[in-house]
Amino acid sequence: MTSATQRLPRLLALVPYLLSRPGIPIADAAADFGVTEQQLRKDLELLWMCGLPGYGPGDLIDLSFESDSITVTYDAGMRRPLRLTASEATALLVALRALADTPGIADTDAVQRALAKVENAVGQARPAGVVVGLEGREGAVRPGVRSAVQDATTRRRALRMRYYTASRDEISERTVDPMRLLLIDGRSYLEAWCRSAAGVRMFRLDRIDDVEVLAEAAQPPSEAEPTDVSEGLFRPAPDQLVAEVELEPDARWVAEYYPVDELVELPQGRARVRMRYSDRSWMTRLLLGLGGQARVLSPDELACDVRQRAKDALTRARHLPST
Repeated sequence: MTSATQRLPRLLALVPYLLSRPGIPIADAAADFGVTEQQLRKDLELLWMCGLPGYGPGDLIDLSFESDSITVTYDAGMRRPLRLTASEATALLVALRALADTPGIADTDAVQRALAKVENAVGQARPAGVVVGLEGREGAVRPGVRSAVQDATTRRRALRMRYYTASRDEISERTVDPMRLLLIDGRSYLEAWCRSAAGVRMFRLDRIDDVEVLAEAAQPPSEAEPTDVSEGLFRPAPDQLVAEVELEPDARWVAEYYPVDELVELPQGRARVRMRYSDRSWMTRLLLGLGGQARVLSPDELACDVRQRAKDALTRARHLPST
């Protein structure tokens, strides 16, 4: 099975490769990419289904691969110089920076060159009311963390770090043996052997509070196997509960910071999400922390917990001395 991290670089390279080789036999293209003809056909079908909102096939890229050869019949203007607004260029910069961290990208120099060109084109433009970047309210990697983790992974050095575990709402000290860096759904993860947990764990870089590269070598044990992320990082557990929550615009960061099963857009920028959780007290604390920016639709037990905890807090507040 081809993993997502193996497939993404190939999909990115396929269109320019095919544009320079019109009518190339499928067998030759598959050999050049080191995959089977069946896998290449699956890649081509995925490219063909890349469309504009509404997901109509052929809206962006149209391919002919019914016979034993491949031809790009519509390239969505990839041969023309690209013209971007300032906000589009800024969004592209964010995507390119994330792409530069994607494991398996063969030509990282090309990504860096593209970054330099777009940055030069953007210049000092700062469109009013538009903020696009990686340093949002949630999800920002602390300065020095990414470079330290990359250095330890490359040089195979152990790491000591302070890590925030969102599901338990706690910070712990850990020493880990790095195995690899991953980019999944736009977030950077360190996969490592955690010595305190005695197992392989995924650590989100934006949840690392502090990190130190140690002098000792990283030595994951023989049983430390890489996690199969080809079908996504999070696999629902059968005993997990599911909450349906309506989020106001200022609370939408919850759907970006925590994994959700479903997100439905609502009027006025609101959203309805389905979230899995194992600890009801943790979920209650999360929702209380959102104040009036979230409403529990189900289950009833969770909604009752949130209401009762809120009432208890108000009762205690009435007995506090006034200032």
